[in-house]
Amino acid sequence: MTSGSLALMLLALLEQMGEPAYGYQLSRRLAEYAPDGEAPKQGTLYPALRSLERLGLLASTVEPSVSGPPRRYYQPTEEGRAALVAWRVAWQQMTAHVDAVLAELPPLPDQPETDGAPQ
Repeated sequence: MTSGSLALMLLALLEQMGEPAYGYQLSRRLAEYAPDGEAPKQGTLYPALRSLERLGLLASTVEPSVSGPPRRYYQPTEEGRAALVAWRVAWQQMTAHVDAVLAELPPLPDQPETDGAPQ
């Protein structure tokens, strides 16, 4: 997973959730979508969240926790919502381009024939 795709997924998850979320919640949600069920490593997730915040795409607040240290909750800013729209368009264009090129290759061994769309 690249940092760009992780940033896109984090913004999308936060928008989808509709409420602020902390890093561990986001990690668990990302794991639900992963083919192998693995969550991103903390050394990848938290720098991505901090970077999005530095860029003004996320805002955060720290709240006390009854079961441990305080938690930092993240939510998209207006700039983050606008970036999400632009990044989704760019992602769709890029994946359509890649899919068109890959569709010209023979199928991978032990893979069913497809119409060119990723499985």
